[in-house]
Amino acid sequence: MSQTSGNPPRRRPLRRALVAVVGTLGLAAAATAVTGPSAGAAAPPPPSGWTQVFADDFDGAAGSGVNTANWQYDTGTSYPGGPANWGTGEIETMTSSPSNVSLDGSGNLRITPQRDGAGNWTSGRIETKRADFAPPAGGKLRVEARIQVPNVTGAAAKGYWPAFWMLGAPYRGNYWNWPGVGEIDIMENTQGLNTVWSTLHCGTSPGGPCNETSGIGGNAPCPGTTCQAGFHTYRVEWDRSTSVEEMRFSVDGTTFHTVRANQVDATTWANATNHGYFVILNVAMGGGFPDAFGGGPDGGTQPGHSMLVDYVQVLSAGGSGTTPPPTGGDRDAYGTIEAESYDAQSGTLTESTSDSGGGRNLGALANGDWAQYKGVKFGSSPATQFKARVASGAAAGVSGLVEVRLDSRTSTPIGSFAVGNTGGWQSWRTIPANISSVTGTHDVYLTFTSGQGADFVNVNWFGFGH
Repeated sequence: MSQTSGNPPRRRPLRRALVAVVGTLGLAAAATAVTGPSAGAAAPPPPSGWTQVFADDFDGAAGSGVNTANWQYDTGTSYPGGPANWGTGEIETMTSSPSNVSLDGSGNLRITPQRDGAGNWTSGRIETKRADFAPPAGGKLRVEARIQVPNVTGAAAKGYWPAFWMLGAPYRGNYWNWPGVGEIDIMENTQGLNTVWSTLHCGTSPGGPCNETSGIGGNAPCPGTTCQAGFHTYRVEWDRSTSVEEMRFSVDGTTFHTVRANQVDATTWANATNHGYFVILNVAMGGGFPDAFGGGPDGGTQPGHSMLVDYVQVLSAGGSGTTPPPTGGDRDAYGTIEAESYDAQSGTLTESTSDSGGGRNLGALANGDWAQYKGVKFGSSPATQFKARVASGAAAGVSGLVEVRLDSRTSTPIGSFAVGNTGGWQSWRTIPANISSVTGTHDVYLTFTSGQGADFVNVNWFGFGH
């Protein structure tokens, strides 16, 4: 839900467009040849003081798709209603076919451009369902991935444009507010060059305070092994703990580009940073960025070279004003359980809330969505009551059930209540319900059931009573 528009984001068709036409717009993800090297076993553990808020190691059977609880596929040549050719002039059609996007069975995501006999290109593009990645006030956010870009160079690489990047959450459902809502390009590469480009896009286009469509960018060679010949770790660290807020871009731990808030006016910076972001991985073919380095694909360009992504993870450190991470075994059933502190989920997002106390709420909840909360302690005195803080801006005739289940999202609900429009997606009310008696310690699941496909509720917090 957007508090500015009052309308919930439509998750199912959630597709986002890049509105730039030329320049160093971010687009794609990481990889190498189809039978590339094995990935590491897992994303590295968070350093001291950091908490992991998202991770995907891309483990799974060869040829299988991505985890759709974490990612959604972008398909076609634009977001619905957005600018053509993803706003960048690229020429491929994005698909969800395993030939374009799949796991390789060795712990890598594989995004592979292909060309058919008629010369038409296809490729892959995925983005996180979550769009709430941002540093806490006074804290830091780290977004990183270990990637090998397509292992192709010279004339055979002409037009290749792999990327690992982020777009501001307000872009979802609008598609025409770039670059004001911000774009953070963590890694872009093109034409098989041994160079990583990192860029912040913001302000207005063309020109403006952020020099669009080029943005505020920097670049560096990949250290040691070239970008194409091996895996490298690409990272942005967005830091609100410094006297001047800044974003630091690095490859293999070495910072090569920094963007500071005082490089632009306060309004431009606020418009680009006062919201969450979602992460994108893709490989484009052609478009403004390759054009700046010799042009798009031609008859000498070789298809079938993959970007390989070992892992993506998001870490948070310090600050205040955010929900502490779940402890997965030490939740008090009779306290306030923040809905956004789930241990696992499907189909949800989190967003800033205007409810008393501020913080964030769980949103865009529709039929089939769920969230898991591990280790909720009910004690020996039975809980018989459930209550939740909810809001809804659902259309007339759209409603559904908020259900409580124990230890499995498919177990029989121990209680539920119905909810429809409460007056708006940030118009909050507390609704109680009776539940079957519960003692002991359980994993609690909130599940959402409706006879319609539309979003019908937000949840800020919930708890239990005797």
